[in-house]
Amino acid sequence: MSCVVHQHDLRVSAAAAGSSVAVRIGTPVAVHVLMRIRFDRGTLVLEAEHAGEDPRRIPGATWDDQLLAWRFPAEDHTRLIGRLADQGVRITDETRPPRLAGSWQLPPLRWYQQEALEHWESRGGRGVLALPTGSGKTLTAIAAIAKLGVATLVLVPTRVLLDQWARSLAACWPHPIGRLGDGDHQVLPITVATYASAVAWAPRIGDRFGLVVVDEAHHVGAWCASEILEMLVAPARLGLTATPPEDPATLIRHVGPIAYSRRIDELTGDGLSEYDLITIPIPLTRAERTRYREDRAKFSSVYAPFQRDSAGASWSEFVRAARQTRSGREALAAWRSYRALLAYPEGKRTALRELLARHRGQRTLVFTSDNATAYAIARELLVMPITHEISRAERTLALGRFRSGEISVLVSSQVLDEGLDVPDADIAIVVGGSASKRRHIQRIGRVLRPREAKRARVYELAVEETTEVGYVKRRREGLVEDGARPRSDGPRISPLGELGGVL
Repeated sequence: MSCVVHQHDLRVSAAAAGSSVAVRIGTPVAVHVLMRIRFDRGTLVLEAEHAGEDPRRIPGATWDDQLLAWRFPAEDHTRLIGRLADQGVRITDETRPPRLAGSWQLPPLRWYQQEALEHWESRGGRGVLALPTGSGKTLTAIAAIAKLGVATLVLVPTRVLLDQWARSLAACWPHPIGRLGDGDHQVLPITVATYASAVAWAPRIGDRFGLVVVDEAHHVGAWCASEILEMLVAPARLGLTATPPEDPATLIRHVGPIAYSRRIDELTGDGLSEYDLITIPIPLTRAERTRYREDRAKFSSVYAPFQRDSAGASWSEFVRAARQTRSGREALAAWRSYRALLAYPEGKRTALRELLARHRGQRTLVFTSDNATAYAIARELLVMPITHEISRAERTLALGRFRSGEISVLVSSQVLDEGLDVPDADIAIVVGGSASKRRHIQRIGRVLRPREAKRARVYELAVEETTEVGYVKRRREGLVEDGARPRSDGPRISPLGELGGVL
């Protein structure tokens, strides 16, 4: 146990628990500990051993009647230490994350990875690196862990990323890697945890780490609950994302501001491969077109009046209102029906078969709008699905076979979107998706990892004269905003092998 020594004695007296506290600045005194900070159930407990500052004046302070002490959010550790130091308070700090032992084996960083690391360090080891998918954010973060040399917790959204991060770290550091999630419950100096597991474990282990790395950091405040980061003492924080959130306030509060950012076009040809973006128009059959128009009309007959009468209402508010009436429930059923139709109509079936035949043997990622379509494609074309329902052992085996070339096609609706390490994929086929610019950028990034003489291709299948056309246009706008400059004048293939137009 160590203490920080300052020059003034701040005397505190309290008549009773929770009563007012008087503070008096005295004359210089001999060295002795006045206040103690310790970690307890996801918070910091500040206890006065002899004397100290009135804690109620410090933002975030909460009085605990059972402990007869003050509590603070664990993430406020650095600010609390600074506040007490400024007031001349001597303290004992029991939150001391261990240093890392052992040598690291890291490959050389690319120029922008080194720049990113330096920018993050210059900002006090707090902030977010915004780099395109496929540019090597994981390696940059591992380099940060190695350089800082303190116990580290890595937070990831999925079990796939949990396994991927653990393997990547194990390849660079000679000691076992802890895992929290997917059936594992081992905490070690470097530990990888899913967001879901971290919620339960943070109250117990929040003082064991000096650095927290948040992968897919745009999820902070949503999928990655803010409470996780509030319960971690770690003063150093590193966020990784390809697509920063439009409103970064929550991310800035808990991780830090954007410390370094590069766009796709700045790295294309160097850190990322060149690529073609090709949109293939898909016609509906006569029966499918009739079904689409009928379902769309039934849905619009309820949704359009709701929009007029409830300007600014969210989709969830419409769903709640629609469930209250028979016509509303029928409208929701019609919406689900035409969405399912657009997900995988006959034209997309034909186009997908043709594209896979055209690129036979090339590593190809197929993206769908839902798991049902992913499984349908897997059954029809005998390709491997990757979903959250697939066990770790199955995922590991499938990805290993994909890397080796034993299998050449993977299909998924979401798991392939974020962070999956598939360095040798050349072709992406977007069978279905939303208007989300973020998701589209992430999907494209899955095939942009560089390789000598590589030129990736991204195909979008869009049903003509439907809402999918608007989705494609909005996704393209997102690419332009992100600085992407794909070549879109390559072969334009229709489902029947003829030349088609680009939407």
